[in-house]
Amino acid sequence: MTADAPTILATSMSFRSAGRGSLSYVPGPVHHFAAELANAVDAPRICYLSQATGDPADRIAGAYAAFAGTKFRASHLALFPMPNIDDIRAHLLNQDVIWVGGGSVANLCAVWRVHGLPEILHEAWQAGVVMAGVSAGSICWHAGGSTDSFGPDLRGFTDGLGWLPYSNGVHYDGEEQRRPMMHKLIGDGTLPDGYATDDGAGLVYRGTRLDEVVADKQGPLGYELKRAADGTVTETALPTRILPGS
Repeated sequence: MTADAPTILATSMSFRSAGRGSLSYVPGPVHHFAAELANAVDAPRICYLSQATGDPADRIAGAYAAFAGTKFRASHLALFPMPNIDDIRAHLLNQDVIWVGGGSVANLCAVWRVHGLPEILHEAWQAGVVMAGVSAGSICWHAGGSTDSFGPDLRGFTDGLGWLPYSNGVHYDGEEQRRPMMHKLIGDGTLPDGYATDDGAGLVYRGTRLDEVVADKQGPLGYELKRAADGTVTETALPTRILPGS
């Protein structure tokens, strides 16, 4: 099945801990919601992309373990040290959901470009495969955002795929530098106006229009960030719907 329109789910939420170690997960409400957006609630095909952390074996194994015994039919695409799939385009176009993990958004986009992924992913997006992800997997679809790709002090990242012509702030309430850095980057014109998400919230785009904000628990919000002529940035909290199962 496919989404009713090209759909991106850009979030600051992901798997939930299964309580058996740092890489022990179960799918979060966001994964079930992504399947719902794809009209594939019975046996959704989900492909995990972890290039933002260099395709580490433990993270890939953790994703498979999380989806094991669930309704999801999981696969993964690795690009390190070489692609694990011969026909990447056919595989990705055959998915319901593509889930992109967090890490370095700068490295993620650079590696994707070397392998021609932006063109393939764009085709899949237009065909109704739901593009979804957390942190780097949220910023990547946008013009850019704030990132720790270059070190512990946040910097601006302006080389996203740009399908969504906005800036994107992740972990907005979870890391001290995030909110002021997004205000600075938008205020000085480094980044365009955009949207941000608290930890536990996500943005749903239909085409390039923000459709709604969702959260996997009570409290997290999404925000609209707009620059005024004098360089000040107005932050507006957006209505946020709590996902079922949260």
